[in-house]
Amino acid sequence: MKIVIINYGAGNIQSIMFAIERLGFKAVLSNDPEEIKSADKVVFPGVGEASYAMKMLKESGLDTLIPTLKQPVFGICLGMQLMCNSSEEGNTKGLGIFDVDVVKFTSKVKVPQMGWNNVYNLKSDLFKGISENEYMYLVHSYYAPICKETIATTNYELEYSSALENENFYGTQFHPEKSGDVGEKILENFLKI
Repeated sequence: MKIVIINYGAGNIQSIMFAIERLGFKAVLSNDPEEIKSADKVVFPGVGEASYAMKMLKESGLDTLIPTLKQPVFGICLGMQLMCNSSEEGNTKGLGIFDVDVVKFTSKVKVPQMGWNNVYNLKSDLFKGISENEYMYLVHSYYAPICKETIATTNYELEYSSALENENFYGTQFHPEKSGDVGEKILENFLKI
């Protein structure tokens, strides 16, 4: 199986690579459109600021490539947010894969939300064998509201989408690669899709 992690200058790529290796697979880092298109599975990571990350995607032409991919694609954290219509962070236009706009938590809560929080209302093969209310690791100041593509929910100030799915595209706000055995099981489920 060929697994490509999109390398566009925004992401905690090493921890994802190590998590995939622990599952017995090898991943390739690439920003080459042909290599990405030829992958069996694509991981779209992201840590950082949305408008800068989108600028990096545009510079490499990946902003037009990613929405056309036909194989399973997994966006993590900022990767998931960039797959939405837009983000309030840097007033950024997204890739439009998930039909929802990313917004900022209010000043009523500590931002970023950082640490472990539970996920529930699990509705996808991504969560096969995962119990309701398992804890995942999150670090974020912006969130995707609940929408028709929500496949998992978390509560911080309000309920929001901690995972999204649209056809072959999946996204999690939490970091499965930093969420222990349960997170690795989610990665493994993705690789089996």
